Amino acid sequence: MKRSVKILLTGPPGCGKTTAVMTIIQKLDREKATGFYTQEIRRDNVRKGFSWIRLDGAVGTLAHVDIKGRFKVGKYGVDVAGFEKAILPVLDAKQTDTELFVIDEIGKMECLSDKFTAAVQHLFASDKNILSTVAEKGGGLIKDVKRNPNVKIFQLKRKGCAKIITEILELLSSN
Repeated sequence: MKRSVKILLTGPPGCGKTTAVMTIIQKLDREKATGFYTQEIRRDNVRKGFSWIRLDGAVGTLAHVDIKGRFKVGKYGVDVAGFEKAILPVLDAKQTDTELFVIDEIGKMECLSDKFTAAVQHLFASDKNILSTVAEKGGGLIKDVKRNPNVKIFQLKRKGCAKIITEILELLSSN
């Protein structure tokens, strides 16, 4: 059996982590990938929050300035229950037909969910291939996945992602 590949992309906000993940996914067999990515919600050129988008096309709000509640990161209220309901099913390591799990991102907002944290830990302990972005700074799960001995970490900068994307595609296609 081939050894699984666990890839983490990290770097400062705005360096192109999500763009790199989307470029990689577009060049792979999307039928065999599952997971999600995040995007900014902007109004009048001002960031108002973040949405999650599953690879199957489902979309929802992860965090927004208008969300009230106990879960907050900065000025954003985080919809932990909605995130869990939509995202946890696509992070189930028991899925046998999935060849690649995409997680964009492992960050402070997502880690407010203990269930998300447990699902990610289970995936990283499994024989599944993972392509994930992770916050540059943070403790808990953010720190733990970076310490995983089976993980290959790529540090992105604002320029020069093409070489890294090519290297990641080679890693994933050789597996």
